[in-house]
Amino acid sequence: MASLRILTASFLTASLLAGPVGAETLKARYTLSLVGLTVGQAGINGVFTPTTYRVDGNARVAGIAAVVSSSKGAVSASGTINGTHISPAAFAATAANAQMSRTVRMAVAGNAAKAIDVEPPWEERTDRVPIRPQDQRGIIDPMSALVMPTTNGDVNSPSACNRTLPVFDGGARFDITLSYKSTVHVDGKGYSGPVAVCAVRYTPIAGHRPDRKPTQYMADNKDMEIWLAPVGNTHLLMPYHVAVMTMIGMAQMDATEFSVTANAK
Repeated sequence: MASLRILTASFLTASLLAGPVGAETLKARYTLSLVGLTVGQAGINGVFTPTTYRVDGNARVAGIAAVVSSSKGAVSASGTINGTHISPAAFAATAANAQMSRTVRMAVAGNAAKAIDVEPPWEERTDRVPIRPQDQRGIIDPMSALVMPTTNGDVNSPSACNRTLPVFDGGARFDITLSYKSTVHVDGKGYSGPVAVCAVRYTPIAGHRPDRKPTQYMADNKDMEIWLAPVGNTHLLMPYHVAVMTMIGMAQMDATEFSVTANAK
């Protein structure tokens, strides 16, 4: 089931209808690769107003990887934006492979998980770090974690990256810490301009199995980064490129389109 969580949380992607008048709509498409080989396709679409957001997504294995795996996932999240603070309201994720599927639904208020429904439930494991009540407070869901507000949308400043995201996915609590490395220029479909390059670190808090090699590897992993691109005039940043060294090689998510349109007022 770890692979289903990774699919849901690492390659969060989307499909969304046109948003309300005055909103800005993001349409992003990505190629997923492992050790240089294309293994899937993904997308992130979102609708943003100055005070609200909604992002919906899907990802699927494709190409030669589909011969050995039929994994796919869908994710959605919505909430409010108050300056540089994100407050989720609802999160839902479904991930499936040839063996099983799992759906997680979570209601959030005041950045605390208020109701969680997981079907089928997570497997009971005696070596899993218990989730305490405090682990479900002061959190954001994995999809909302991709919506990164700034004071002015500037990707040339360390403030574009420097933040710690307290993520809770309904079964595990972990921190994702970003730190600024540089700013580079990209030239792609829908967006050409600067993006912020952020180093990424993962810190497990609860719900994980600390003695498992993948958990230890990711906690020690210093070979992860994310590039953040501005979403129109919203002062929000979203992923343009993600690279994570795994135990079998480099996994990447690379934008093939990153288009923002403003709905007429």
